[in-house]
This record gives sequence, C-alpha cells and structure tokens, in this order.
Amino acid sequence: MNHWIDSPERLEAHFASWSGHKTVALDTEFVREKTYYPQLALVQLGVPGEILLIDPLVPGIPEVLKPWLLNPDICKIIHSPSEDLQAFSRGTGAVPVNIFDTQAAAALCGMGAGLGYQKLIETVTGTVLEKGETRSDWLKRPLTDSQCRYAADDVLYLHQVHELLSEKLQSLNRLHWLQADGERAVRNANNDIDDPFPHLGLSRAQGLDHRAQALLCRLLRWRDTKARISDKPKSWILDNELAAFLARSVPAQYNHFTAILDRSPKAPRKFRTELWEEVTRELTDSELAIPPIKNVDAIDKQKLRAMQEAVAKQAAALNIPEGLLASRKHLEVLLEGHWPGALEGWRRELLEPFITPLMPVLQE
Repeated sequence: MNHWIDSPERLEAHFASWSGHKTVALDTEFVREKTYYPQLALVQLGVPGEILLIDPLVPGIPEVLKPWLLNPDICKIIHSPSEDLQAFSRGTGAVPVNIFDTQAAAALCGMGAGLGYQKLIETVTGTVLEKGETRSDWLKRPLTDSQCRYAADDVLYLHQVHELLSEKLQSLNRLHWLQADGERAVRNANNDIDDPFPHLGLSRAQGLDHRAQALLCRLLRWRDTKARISDKPKSWILDNELAAFLARSVPAQYNHFTAILDRSPKAPRKFRTELWEEVTRELTDSELAIPPIKNVDAIDKQKLRAMQEAVAKQAAALNIPEGLLASRKHLEVLLEGHWPGALEGWRRELLEPFITPLMPVLQE
C-alpha cells in the first residue's frame, strides 16, 4: 500500500508504527539541472507491505526525517546513493547513516560493476520496470499517478534484493567490506568540500607549463567556490575549456579578455570583473607549490602494467570488477610511493602482499 505524506504529523505517525522495523528501503527523486546541489524533491521509504511517498518540500517534514536518517539502528537499503546522500544533506541537514548500497553489494557478489537499478531488479526478481518518468519534473505538484508508481517501484523490491545480497555477502565473508564502503560514503558526503587541486583531473590541461597549471588551479577553485555560493552548475560559472584557454593564453588587456569571453557561448555573463582579477593577479608561492599534472610519458608504464596485472589477477580470483578493487588513478598514486585513502581498509589488506614487491619503497 502506498501513502502520500504531506504533513509532519502523518510522517511521525507512520514512523511510530514502524518502530519494530530495523531495515527500511530508501530512495529519493531530485533535480539538478540548474543547480550545483541536488534539490531534494521526493523521499520514498518502504517496509514490507507499505511505501511512503514523502513530500520534503512541506515545512516541518525535513525536521521529522532528520533524526530517522541519523538513527544508526535502522539499516537503510538504497541503490547507488552518492547523489542521494548529497540531496539529503542539502534538503534535511542530515546524511543517512547505516546504509546498504545494493549496487556496491551486487558488485561485491560478482554480479558486475555499476548495475543500474532496473537491471538489478530484473536480474534478481525477473521484473522489468518502466523507465518513463526518469526525467520528470519532480518539483512540480501534484505528482502524476505515473510518477507515483515509478517512485514507489524504486523501493518496492529493495527488501527482496537486500535479503539475497546479504546472504551472498555473508557466505563470502564480505559483508564487512560493504559496511566499510558505506561508512566511507557517509563520511565523504559529510565532508563535502571542493577538490583542492581540480586541475589534476582536467585532461585538456596536459601540456600546460607549471605557471599555467597554477593559474588553471586558481581559476577552477574560484569557479567551484562561486558555484557553491550561487548554487549553480560549475559550467555556468566557467567551463573547463575556457578556463584552460585563459590559463594558457593570459590576455594582456581587459578589452582582449572581454573579447575572448564574448566569442565563447559558455562564457560567464556575471563575475567578469572578478574573473579578470583572478586571471591577472600575481601567483603566490603557495599557488605555485601545487602538485603538477602528471605527464603520461613520465609514468613508469612497466611498473604500472605490473600493478594492473596484479590487481586484475586478484579481482578475477575474487570474481569482482577490477575497478572496484583499484582504479588506474589509485595505482598512479601508489607509483608515487603512497597509499591513497580510498585503498585503505579491506582493499589494502588484499592488495598489499601483491603491490609491495612491485613497489619496495612505498611510504606510509
């Protein structure tokens, strides 16, 4: 049975009736087309036989949801929750704790990497779900019957999936791996800060000299801060291509700078004076001390290949995706002599015996 919840009192009453349930299915619908942060538009909660479609736009409802989300005694079954956690953080001021990520669980069970919700449900239950409301305007009220059915389906089968995956993980002695990854996801959502070195992930920055890289890093940091404050997509403030161009070819005069922006259809209409100041201000010693973009030719490809083969062998033995165990980016950090934080815990325990012989000078 589905219930539309649009008052704090009704939500509190349902929570009171659910006091015996320690496992609850959870999902959200959010909108992120015109904002930096996902806008929480709907919360779906489910226990066997009952689903709540909760309107978080109603005053008072986020306050009722918050302590429930933070209750460590309730396991929240959720599929691929990274953006949902951000939406909850923004919409309720709380990041759910004690989560069971069904996508990650499926991968740890050997069912494949990055399984979508519809595919996972079809694989486990044989049910083919509709996809028609994926791009709906979830902020518009009232929601249509079709939207409500679609939203309810997103939690309807999660208990069945959870039961199957939990049993498989326990038999494989991997349930603690999933729990550790869930705890890390919650920590990351709570510590949602801008990347201090955003230039490192920009492929078009290859070939820039060090000063240009430092300027690019400054421009991207400025862009990210503006996007957060204004709650607008990063590309609306300054897109990557224009940022790289400005860092590579610093305009000599303001009129040259504005001419460049006028020629770019994605150039910012606001903040031009501020952006000009960022482009032309002298770089500081700390800005110049940033880590440089890794030159592909400088990577020890032989060692990297050996590490990739070790990861692939271990992943095959465990029947899990290689990328779930360690990505190329993680291995590149290992080549520098450091264990990245993402590989701490069970991943390091598995990989260290194979990686250490390949990198005898690894540092803590």
